[in-house]
Amino acid sequence: MRHRQHFLSILMVSVFFAAFSLPAEAKDLKRYDKGTDSCRILGGDSMWYGKGRQLFVQRCKSCHTRTNDKGAPFLHAESKVPNAWDRVFYQKYPACAKQGAWNGITMQELLVLNDFLWRFGATTYDPRDESKCG
Repeated sequence: MRHRQHFLSILMVSVFFAAFSLPAEAKDLKRYDKGTDSCRILGGDSMWYGKGRQLFVQRCKSCHTRTNDKGAPFLHAESKVPNAWDRVFYQKYPACAKQGAWNGITMQELLVLNDFLWRFGATTYDPRDESKCG
């Protein structure tokens, strides 16, 4: 009986360490961008803490706030679904793009900004999806 308890204890400890020592499988998030006709792997720049968010705050939120006096609609990442954000960038239909507000933004910054907004657009977060958890 004592040997069986000892064996079960060792087995439980082994299972515990095996479960927590396996490397986590990294999943790259890929997206097709119709505007550039390219497929990109989204990295750290498109994360909530990355350069995309910084560009959104610096370039877009400077006008698109709730209390702006420019007539710009309030925007946040969830204001549009990912495909709608893509249309904004490849059709450049917002008034601000047509009025030249985008002229000071490089193509690389536009791509990073679009990737960020695509990643965090409306309907992209599912709390039951383990790949988007934490």
